[in-house]
Amino acid sequence: MTAAAQGPAAPGPAGPGPDRPEPAGSGPAAPAPSGPATAALTPVLVRLKLSLLRNGLRRSSGRRAAYIASMLVALFFAALLLLGLVVLHGNAHAGTLTTLLLTVLAVGWAAMPLFFPSGDETLDPSRLVMLPLRPEPLVRALLVSSLVGIGPLFTLCLVLGSAIAVATGPAAAAVAVLGVPLALLVCVALARAVAAANVRLLTSRKGRDLAVLSGLVIAVGIQVVNLGAQRLGRAGGLSALDPTGDILRWLPPASAIGAVDSAAHGSYGQAAAQLLIAAACLALLLLAWQRTLVRLMTAPDGSTLAASGPGRKESAAGISRFLPGGRTGAVMLRTLRYIWRDPKTKAAWIASLAIGLIVPLFNAIQGSGSVYFSCFAAGMLGIQMYNQFGQDTSAFWMVAQTISSERDAYAELRSRALALLVITLPYTALVTVVTAALLGVWSALPEAMGLAFALLGAMLGTGAVTSARFPYSIPQDNAHKNVAPGQAGLAWISIFGGMVSAALLCSPVIALLITLHLTGARGWLWVLLPLGVVYGTLVGWLGLRVAAPQAAARLPEILTAVSKG
Repeated sequence: MTAAAQGPAAPGPAGPGPDRPEPAGSGPAAPAPSGPATAALTPVLVRLKLSLLRNGLRRSSGRRAAYIASMLVALFFAALLLLGLVVLHGNAHAGTLTTLLLTVLAVGWAAMPLFFPSGDETLDPSRLVMLPLRPEPLVRALLVSSLVGIGPLFTLCLVLGSAIAVATGPAAAAVAVLGVPLALLVCVALARAVAAANVRLLTSRKGRDLAVLSGLVIAVGIQVVNLGAQRLGRAGGLSALDPTGDILRWLPPASAIGAVDSAAHGSYGQAAAQLLIAAACLALLLLAWQRTLVRLMTAPDGSTLAASGPGRKESAAGISRFLPGGRTGAVMLRTLRYIWRDPKTKAAWIASLAIGLIVPLFNAIQGSGSVYFSCFAAGMLGIQMYNQFGQDTSAFWMVAQTISSERDAYAELRSRALALLVITLPYTALVTVVTAALLGVWSALPEAMGLAFALLGAMLGTGAVTSARFPYSIPQDNAHKNVAPGQAGLAWISIFGGMVSAALLCSPVIALLITLHLTGARGWLWVLLPLGVVYGTLVGWLGLRVAAPQAAARLPEILTAVSKG
């Protein structure tokens, strides 16, 4: 309430007194708040964390159900892991297994803020920048409030189970009393330090793009774990990991549980050293976190600086210098910019690039692959040609204004296909060469590469046709949906129908390859490379020619279909 609203001030003494504070700057500075006021910060932030969680669950029943379901699943797996680790109590290789488990857990805590920045609203400390808070009590309060949640509870179960698995004897149990909370605090402090150091990246558009790639990282991680498990089985069990465990047990937070294992074997000096390493790591993480908070809350960022300054320079023309002129170059540049800037398009491309390499590469490493698995890369990248107009969403109306004839439609589709070839052509060749090198079958390189190029051309051609015949919208307001409601049938026809058509179009090349192998004419297999290039080019060109008149005639229907999201 303003002074004017309160009415005239009552008469009183002009100078300072017991009921009138001394004016700022006229006397000694007031001491900084301490004691109960500072100590009360921790419960306040804990209550704030609980309030954010409670209010978030009140927003919708769907979000509440998803949270409860995820909590139950996490607790179920935590209970299973805890039980499994308890069963390992006294096992000779329990120390190695728990060390590896805690190392993977620490990596997960470090990566979690980068890929799930919106999972916890309290990860952004810049929201507290206007409050008169000191760094030391703020770090302590944030650390304690970070222990509230499913993640810390899951971690506590794993750390506690790991300690039980290796603790044999009263000395090890006493060390576990210190090691378990120390390992948990290191994991939480690591996540907080990483989040604070990257908070400005995570709150930007590029940072939000990282969340879209989380599924890809999980998929790659699963493949790596699968490969490691298979190699471990062939190596004869956990004993093959003992050398790795001997190194990792000195790295925090695994060193905290490694101290329990050392105490169980009577190495008390080694146990003390490992506890000190974990404690020192926690202190360094807290110090780094505190320094980052100070810099974050005092240093200006891009929102407080001028958009341009004397140090800024105009960016170079980049890849546009190497593109042809006219409409072809403009459309290619627009398509490449979509790939680089649009989150969903970028995620689809990165997923295709990664999976197209993972499948042939991992199979080759395992010794069960084939050089023809390199065609998987061509297939994954060729899918990006499907639903070309739907990737533009409602902005396609601007493209539609430039298409008034079949010739314009052909130029538009051809330019988009050429933009895709800038990436897909060298990448397909690279994957084929790497696969052949890992398998040691250089003689099969020409035939595999020719078949991959033929498949790539066929998918570009069929992708152009399905883009014109079966366009569908890609929702932009939902990161987990790639098809607008009611258009799932169009998406299935476009993608799977086009893939089947591409496979049928490649049947002549496949038939020739099989014939040369069966007849023993292996000396002529090199012909498949130039033949595959010519055949893929011809099929792709025919697909563009077929799609151009359909796209020109169906512009209104395409515009309506792609604008539904």
